[in-house]
Amino acid sequence: MITSSENSPLRSRECAPSCGAGAAPFLPMSRAEMSALGWEDCDIILVTGDAYVDHPSFGMAIIGRLLESRGFRVGIISQPDWQSAEPFRALGRPRLFFGVTGGNMDSMVNRYTSDRRLRHDDAYTAGGEGGKRPDRCTIVYTQRCREAYKDVPVVLGGIEASLRRIAHYDYWSDKVRRSILADAKADLLIYGNAERAVVEVANRLAAGEAPRDLCDIRGIALFRPVPETVTELPADDLDSADEGASRTSGDTVIRLPSFEQVETDREAYARASRVLHREANPGNARPLVQRHGDRDLWLTPPPIPLSTEEMDAVYDLPYARAPHPSYGAAKIPAWDMIKTSVTVMRGCFGGCTFCSITEHEGRKIQSRSEASILREIEQIRDKTPGFAGVISDIGGPTANMYRMACKDPKIEAACRLPSCVFPEICPNLDTSHDDLIRLYRKVREVKGVKKVMVASGVRYDLAVRSPEYIQELVTHHVGGYLKIAPEHTERGPLDVMMKPGIGTYDRFKEMFDAAAKQAGKKYYLIPYFIAAHPGTTDKDMLNLALWLKKNRYRADQVQTFLPSPMATATAMYHTGVNPLKGVRRGASEPVGTVRGGRQRRLHKAFLRYHDPENWPLLREALKAMGRADLIGPGAHQLVPAHQPPGTAKAAPKRSSSRPGPGGKTFTTKGVPFPKK
Repeated sequence: MITSSENSPLRSRECAPSCGAGAAPFLPMSRAEMSALGWEDCDIILVTGDAYVDHPSFGMAIIGRLLESRGFRVGIISQPDWQSAEPFRALGRPRLFFGVTGGNMDSMVNRYTSDRRLRHDDAYTAGGEGGKRPDRCTIVYTQRCREAYKDVPVVLGGIEASLRRIAHYDYWSDKVRRSILADAKADLLIYGNAERAVVEVANRLAAGEAPRDLCDIRGIALFRPVPETVTELPADDLDSADEGASRTSGDTVIRLPSFEQVETDREAYARASRVLHREANPGNARPLVQRHGDRDLWLTPPPIPLSTEEMDAVYDLPYARAPHPSYGAAKIPAWDMIKTSVTVMRGCFGGCTFCSITEHEGRKIQSRSEASILREIEQIRDKTPGFAGVISDIGGPTANMYRMACKDPKIEAACRLPSCVFPEICPNLDTSHDDLIRLYRKVREVKGVKKVMVASGVRYDLAVRSPEYIQELVTHHVGGYLKIAPEHTERGPLDVMMKPGIGTYDRFKEMFDAAAKQAGKKYYLIPYFIAAHPGTTDKDMLNLALWLKKNRYRADQVQTFLPSPMATATAMYHTGVNPLKGVRRGASEPVGTVRGGRQRRLHKAFLRYHDPENWPLLREALKAMGRADLIGPGAHQLVPAHQPPGTAKAAPKRSSSRPGPGGKTFTTKGVPFPKK
């Protein structure tokens, strides 16, 4: 069914834009800049919730520069005042379409903590100032674009749109929302890595096609009826065990449970999540359709990953590698953090259920060439003011998946597993670190580079397979400490996270410490853990706290599970069902969740067992769990019996109106299981 972009490279089509060649110093943000370029109008205007930084770590810069390289005139409207449509008219009427993105982060994740508390800063805004974008800004911006020029098509993109492309649970409103395409009333949504799709959309709109005609482009969501020639596979039938997985000849589409079903039926929501994640491999994924009221939301299969040559072309575009001059001397924290870092790959085959990287960037690793990476490092050296010779990071979603791939392309194209490394590393996965080690060595040889740091997360279950990599990493690319994320110590939560056991972390630490000793360095691992993740009991958190104390770790910052849109763990949190297993009416596997504020505070308190402010809550919990033996001054005990003056006097009052046996309970409970 997908024909026009099945294997099309970025250079596949000649466009028919209204402008000539040549790269602008910055994509224009004002009429004056347009006039300086000799433009009367723009072909495409990108509206973004981030400050405009012309750098390949910022999505609007990649898309803008890519479209510019295809001959289109592209303007930027950054963080407009959304109180009226007037700021959306600043660059005039775009000839082809508005491209709307919330920015590099989902606007709700950006604005609120995992406890739903308001953040007062924003790393993607000049001066770090919070409140420069509205909640659900993709929806708000689209509405204002419509008010400004009602006949101009609106195309959604970026992570906020990508991870809300179907009906989804929204943590901040605690309800299931429609696809963002429906709520925003846009024409098209491009999900995932959008380079191929956005070029084709621009070319075909320029050629006179309508948005509704673009249903053959990969990575697209739009509303359209299912053609009579297409066979539907009913994954919305929860009494059926095949979940729409059966194979038939001819064109097929999988029907997900409708918005109305998933809004009220938690098993239906879990089924939709399971099927969506199963149909994620570009090599075998089929189109999906989900009913919203009287319309069908159509999702084409995920985009084909970019080749190394295409990745190089994207990162070799003429970025200014700086914030737009209109910000003056104002600091943009996200820019300060990444301006001397280098992305060498995209994607992740880890499949961690709390993470949405795979749902956005894909499972297949897309890597740049050594030559492209070295060119970027030379640009950092030559163009970054104040460059002191330190590359702050070289990596991507993970530090050490560069050029890793399935050994057999046919097996890769047929695979439907959500992870290549869980429950064990797949024997078909090439885990060689040789290419990455060679890259590290070449990067260190670049003139003017004194130190190259690795700040991206190291996938330690892969690293232990390469002692040479760990030696290289510790000897040359660690500065004082290395952050790493085992996430938990107990098998229960680790299994629903799809993370390796703590024994693998122990092996990595042993190898890390040995390499540091051999290099004559005093380096330390800083482990990260998640509190209140689905599948976690109070006993699990207690055991984790005891492990932390035994190993003399004291966490300064605690990560509490945040149910982000589309993540598998979010489906667990909302439904109490495990979508890693089959979902069938009355036969689904339940998973415990931590939903109450008190329960979440308790799990956080276990991670910070050393903080006196947490001791009253922990004492009360330990007594209720029958573990009062852990209260006292002994080395084996978790919290002291006496409270230091000036710290918390008593545990917070219970907010629940339903106490358990004896009037108190701390054992994690799952949400009510859906009835037949």
